[in-house]
Amino acid sequence: MSITKKVFAEFFGTFWLTFGGCGSAVFAAVYATSLEVGEAKEAFPFSLGIGFTGVSLAFGLTVLTMAYAVGHISGGHFNPAVSFGLWAGKRFSGSELLPYIVAQVVGAIAAAGLLYLIASGAGPIDVSGANPLATNGFGAHSPGGYNLVACLIAEVLLTMMFLLIILGATDSRAPQGFAPVAIGLGLTLIHLISIPITNTSVNPARSTGPALIVGLAGNMELFAQVWLFWVAPIAGAIAAGFIYNALFEADTTAPTAGDRSFAERS
Repeated sequence: MSITKKVFAEFFGTFWLTFGGCGSAVFAAVYATSLEVGEAKEAFPFSLGIGFTGVSLAFGLTVLTMAYAVGHISGGHFNPAVSFGLWAGKRFSGSELLPYIVAQVVGAIAAAGLLYLIASGAGPIDVSGANPLATNGFGAHSPGGYNLVACLIAEVLLTMMFLLIILGATDSRAPQGFAPVAIGLGLTLIHLISIPITNTSVNPARSTGPALIVGLAGNMELFAQVWLFWVAPIAGAIAAGFIYNALFEADTTAPTAGDRSFAERS
């Protein structure tokens, strides 16, 4: 497969992950309306929002759907940390790291820009809040007020586990055809755990896109925190790649049944 086709697949995959996942948080997480009750038509607030659970599922579904759509073209990384983790696990060529990462970041920025444009259709967007446009953050920008150390540990650990899921599900010894399901559900679980901590990154591109658009709109404080969401996910991913390759990769030196003598098999 040509590198051009691969980078376009990564662009669209990361675009969909950012647009679908962050879009669910921006438009649907806390959507509220009113319910008219009684003859007086008294209005009561009524929530139709999908909440943390819905946003978590949305992120998982974006990866699952695009893994089936274009995973056979590029490998379905959609995340610089995944690319680094697969490289560390000896599943991906280092020569393709840069074009993949550029495509992923550009895809996330394009998605965040369109999210901002669409959201502006309902009026001016307040970018001064804790997590406008579903940005990630620590300290004052952590949904639950978690400090830098807590957020660092969470992002390293959860990205490491995410890569172990990916490496295991895509191993040639694993059941074939189900890797996108395991990976999508894994990302859903990660969001269920960590939305209150960092608003869940485990993906430097997904973090960069919304933070850059919010920064251009006037709030550079969130963009200044993006470094954490590059350092922590990539560190966790590389650790997972080395761990899986050292502990779980197939032992190509072990004799198979066909290689052993009759006496050894008896």
